[in-house]
Amino acid sequence: MYDEIRIEELEVFAKHGVFPEENTLGQKFLVNVIMKTDVTKAAKGDDIHSSVHYGNVCAFISDYMRNNTFKLIETVAEHIATELLLKYNLIKEISVEIKKPWAPIGLPVESVSVKVNRGWHRVFIALGSNMGDKEEYLRGAVSSLEKANGCSVKKVSSFIVTEPYGGVEQDDFLNGVLELKTYLRPYELLELLHSIENAAGRKREIHWGPRTLDLDILLYDDIKMNEEDLTIPHPDMKNRDFVIGPLKEIAPYLVL
Repeated sequence: MYDEIRIEELEVFAKHGVFPEENTLGQKFLVNVIMKTDVTKAAKGDDIHSSVHYGNVCAFISDYMRNNTFKLIETVAEHIATELLLKYNLIKEISVEIKKPWAPIGLPVESVSVKVNRGWHRVFIALGSNMGDKEEYLRGAVSSLEKANGCSVKKVSSFIVTEPYGGVEQDDFLNGVLELKTYLRPYELLELLHSIENAAGRKREIHWGPRTLDLDILLYDDIKMNEEDLTIPHPDMKNRDFVIGPLKEIAPYLVL
C-alpha cells in the first residue's frame, strides 16, 4: 500500500485545443496530480532527496505544457503521466487530471476535465522459437522489449529445449520466460508483442505450428481478464512444463 503526494489546481497557461485559436492564443488549464510512492525513508530521514520533490514536478508540468501543443487534453494527461513515471523512479502509480475552465463548447460550463491513471506493472512473458536460429530470435525479443518505450526487462530465465506442444509434427522448441516492468496496459503490450513477432517473420498459418518467435503474456500483476483475443492469466499455462519451469527459475516464490 503506497503513500500519496498530491498537487492540486496547478495553474498553467498553455496552447492546447481542437480550434486553431486555442493553439495560438492559449488559455488557462488546471492540473491535479496524485503520485503514489513510499515516503517512509524521506519521513524518517527528513530528506527531500528520498522523496518526490513536488516543486520540481510542478515546474516540469508547467514547462511541458507550455512547450508542447496538443489538440486533446486526453493527450496532455497521457504524456504528463508517462513522462513523470519515466522521470521519477519513486513514483509507482500516478493520476493526472487536466481541467479546462470555460471550455469553448457553446454552452455554459464551469470546466471539463480528463483524468488518467497510470502505473508500473509486473508482467511475465513466455518466449518460444522452433525455426532458424532459435536462440537469436529469443535474444532479439528480449532486446526489443528492453528498448521499447515504457518497458524494462528485469529477469530472463535459462532457455530450454522442449518437444512440440499441440500435436503438430515439427522441430523442437527453445523456450524461456522473462519478467517485465512496464507501464503499458494489456492490449498495448499485446500490440507490442505482435509487432516484435512480425519483425521476426512470424507467420500465423497453422495453429500450434512452427514459428520463428512466439511471445505470450502469462501473468500481468494479479489481474484476470477473458476477452476474445486476450486471456490473462494464460489459460493453458499450468499444463506447460516449458513455461512453469522457467517461471519458477526467475520467480520461485510467485504464488499462482
